[in-house]
Amino acid sequence: MIKKRIFKTKLFSKLTNKYEITDYDLSKAVQEIQAGLYEADLGGNVYKKRVAIGNRGKSHGVRTIIATKLNKHWFFIFGFKKNERLNINNVELANLMNIAEFLLDLTSEQIDKLIYEKMLMEVKNDNDKK
Repeated sequence: MIKKRIFKTKLFSKLTNKYEITDYDLSKAVQEIQAGLYEADLGGNVYKKRVAIGNRGKSHGVRTIIATKLNKHWFFIFGFKKNERLNINNVELANLMNIAEFLLDLTSEQIDKLIYEKMLMEVKNDNDKK
């Protein structure tokens, strides 16, 4: 069985700190996507998924953009609150697809180097709420 690894970019990590989104919340979002529960497949291995903030529910949460081939690597690359912006535009989507392609082509060694350089952070992938 392939070990699933979940990551957040440096930019996305700032968002999680701002809105107090936990690694548990991100791990749960990945499990939901694996079960087919997501808002949109944006193409190019990029998905849109709502993540709840605290007890306020998903409708008041953060919209996340995730790069994955639905296998062992999952990258949270962008996020926004609905009350701050409605959606991403086509130029942003194209840029996110380029980022997704870059990230999904990385080897484990390259990923470890980006973690060491603090450009990526690995999400604690456990079932304990943190």
